[in-house]
Amino acid sequence: MHATLEGGDAFAYIQVELAPGETIIAEADAMSSMSADLTMKARFNGLAKSLLGGESFFVNHFTNHTSGPRRLTLVQSTPGSIRQVQLQGETLCMQPGAYIASTPDVKIGTRWAGLVSGLAREGFFKLTASGTGTVWYGAYGGLLERTVEGECVVDTSHLVAYEPQLKLKIQLAGGLFSSLFGGEGFVTRIEGHGKFVIQTRSIDGLANWLNPKL
Repeated sequence: MHATLEGGDAFAYIQVELAPGETIIAEADAMSSMSADLTMKARFNGLAKSLLGGESFFVNHFTNHTSGPRRLTLVQSTPGSIRQVQLQGETLCMQPGAYIASTPDVKIGTRWAGLVSGLAREGFFKLTASGTGTVWYGAYGGLLERTVEGECVVDTSHLVAYEPQLKLKIQLAGGLFSSLFGGEGFVTRIEGHGKFVIQTRSIDGLANWLNPKL
């Protein structure tokens, strides 16, 4: 399988070339175009991932049963960047709705993220990707990878993915007056040693900007 990320940060998409016999699993409605002789089968995604993890009830399995390479284009529902991560037995935590696609050996599941994550608008449950293979995820806006060695503060609804050993806590951005009238409100404090990914824009921020103008 050969996959490239194209379209730039604003409108990224995944261009996949499947060799004979290869399969890729993608979120429902992620397919933008594909070779006419690729086989697509919808399979139930599980209640936990659908109701708690922000994913659709079904995922699509695209398989190349032909004798030559075939192409497939996958997209996400919002304009923004996409990341491709190669897992070698590790686990990656993602916010609900971030998952786009994965290779068959990657297991996608859900875990309780805690009250802190829910109050921080990151979701009470988190998606997990584990195993050996490739996973693609994305979000609205650009994606920035950061390393924390101790503590770091992230605005709520901006955390997209993080390593499982990191701990999240919620707090006011500053004092009570500054938090309420400075526009920041609550923030997420990330503690531990590891990497995390944030999005440069948020759907909540877009909605708050649009509402007064409608």
